Amino acid sequence: MTALVFAILYAGLAAFLAASVVRAVMYARQPLHLRWELYPVPHEPPERVAHGGSYFEEPGWWKKPRKVNRLTELKFMLSEMLFLKALWEFNRGLWFRSFPFHAGLYLLIASVKLLILSALLTIFWPAAMAGTFGAVLGGLVAVCGALGAFLAMIGAFALLLKRLRDPDLKNYTAPGDIFNLLFFLAAFGLLAAGYLLRGPDYPGTLALAVALFTLDTAVPIPPLMAAGLVLTALLITYIPLTHMAHYVGKYFTYHAIRWDDLPASRAQEIQRKIAQYLAYKPHWSAPHIRADGKKTWAEIATTNPQAGGQAK
Repeated sequence: MTALVFAILYAGLAAFLAASVVRAVMYARQPLHLRWELYPVPHEPPERVAHGGSYFEEPGWWKKPRKVNRLTELKFMLSEMLFLKALWEFNRGLWFRSFPFHAGLYLLIASVKLLILSALLTIFWPAAMAGTFGAVLGGLVAVCGALGAFLAMIGAFALLLKRLRDPDLKNYTAPGDIFNLLFFLAAFGLLAAGYLLRGPDYPGTLALAVALFTLDTAVPIPPLMAAGLVLTALLITYIPLTHMAHYVGKYFTYHAIRWDDLPASRAQEIQRKIAQYLAYKPHWSAPHIRADGKKTWAEIATTNPQAGGQAK
């Protein structure tokens, strides 16, 4: 059974990475977006961000070098990713449910990373794990793991109740949303129960991680924990295949849509894509567009359909 569990864990991780890369490539290859023109844009200088300004407000901006402040952009990104800043500002009631869930996921990810570090040190530098450093590292793994699982399950349960009971979310709740939250609850609950109820004859998380890296299939895994590990591996595989892959999409949403204020005149790639799109021959069904599949988008965009197709 141990060999099968290890195989599923490795396969789940490989599927997660592959699906995430595929989704990122898919987003990167999407057509040019329609710019939102919403300000402030965080990569503007702080004094301009403060009043929601843009470099377009400068006289003769097209003659001046464009300056991008990555530090202010990074601050915005961190506050949004770690603390869900926008949700706190615009939907605080939902924030109290969503933030524990995401914070729990972050802590679980941190626990796994620390556990990987502990396992690698145990294998290649056992002396480092024999002293205080090893004890502290082990404590961090345990605290992050326990607190992360608790917060993630509390948050998932709170979000589930919110979607089931709040009429304002009815139009935004699909069966898949309910299934996703139940999936998290089942995977994390089973994994936590398997860890807490394991007998004294079974290894701890560090020994299990070392066995996973060294492919030691002789290490026994409690049935309940094995079920939790398998379900968690399936969850990891499933996440990037759904809309929960916003951990990939958010980068493009912000950088390629909300914050993209690069002048087209200074970007050859943008000019190339625009020229390509103008040559398309759309065949939309909307009668006011008069797209018959023969006229190019450039022809359609430069004619007035109310004037019998004459040029504007």
